[in-house]
Amino acid sequence: MHQTHDNGMAATALSGAKWQKSRYSNSTGNCVEVAGLPDGNVAVRNSRHPGGPALIYTRSEFKALLLGAKDGEFDNLLQ
Repeated sequence: MHQTHDNGMAATALSGAKWQKSRYSNSTGNCVEVAGLPDGNVAVRNSRHPGGPALIYTRSEFKALLLGAKDGEFDNLLQ
């Protein structure tokens, strides 16, 4: 794995990452993309800046985010 600064790195340094967008993404590109990495971590980037920074999370960190989102813990951010 490439060296990171805190939990970020250039998305272009993640060779072989297969980025996914949610089917809820809109046509203006306002969405994030995620990619599973060979070491088991998960990368997240802004779809409007695919060569820009990517944040790297452990699988358990990403799982906590997804479970919180499914439970509506972040719904207040949409208001």
